[in-house]
Amino acid sequence: MRLSTVLLVVTAVLAFAGNSLIARTAIGQDLIAPGPFSVIRLLAGALVLLPLLRRKPRPEDIPGALALLAYVIGFSFAYRELSAATGALILFAAVQFTIIAAGLMRGERLGGRGFAGLTLAGGGIVWLLLPNAATPAALPTFMMAAAGMAWGAYTIIGRQGGDAMGQTARSFVIAALLSVPFGAIDPDMSTGRGIALAAFAGVVTSAFGYVLWYKVSPRLSLGVVSSSQLATPIVAALAATILLDEPVSWRLALAGAAVLGGIALTISPVRQKPEPRTGSSL
Repeated sequence: MRLSTVLLVVTAVLAFAGNSLIARTAIGQDLIAPGPFSVIRLLAGALVLLPLLRRKPRPEDIPGALALLAYVIGFSFAYRELSAATGALILFAAVQFTIIAAGLMRGERLGGRGFAGLTLAGGGIVWLLLPNAATPAALPTFMMAAAGMAWGAYTIIGRQGGDAMGQTARSFVIAALLSVPFGAIDPDMSTGRGIALAAFAGVVTSAFGYVLWYKVSPRLSLGVVSSSQLATPIVAALAATILLDEPVSWRLALAGAAVLGGIALTISPVRQKPEPRTGSSL
């Protein structure tokens, strides 16, 4: 890859990890409720992207907007209880499984190494979620997994290429309008700091980060798109340990290693299904 592409990918990954840290700080410390956080995040992103809109939203923009909305809502409510590291691991595991499933549905196939990786990654998630004192709560875990599937769908939609900035702007505008009812959920919890964090997440780590991601992802293979996002849980975990004093348990570390390592194994052997031969060869 060219240096410019690498820098775009690194910046996007930092933005993704930043979203986890900001949400965990704002929502986990009760500075703002998940509903208002989601609305402010989307509205702030939509406002800063308005100059890039270029044309009015059309029906074909709705799937991307709905995927973005589902991601933001599930992400925000999950971080009421999940740590930044646990949430990022569940989120991006779900993202990768979604992208891999989409590839298989398009005719790609996994070899033995790929299935071994998928089994390892699935085992890591199961082990993380087995009942014990450190097991994350079921509902936030489900919501974060649903957010990951929505982000996976949003990434796949963005790979269609075209006007990355305009497409992101239209998705934000539609998602922001649809998110308004969620602002009525515990609005009195909102503090000035919580509102500022939500706005920062909307403008910088969301709108800016997603424009970069939509711009760079069509240049990459599906395997590189998947593998590059695997860095996000690692960055989020390290940053949360330093900035938020969140401990990383051995259980989470080993589960994370199994999940990320398994998905890395799964990505590399994905190949296109060979086209059936027609006629005779000479």
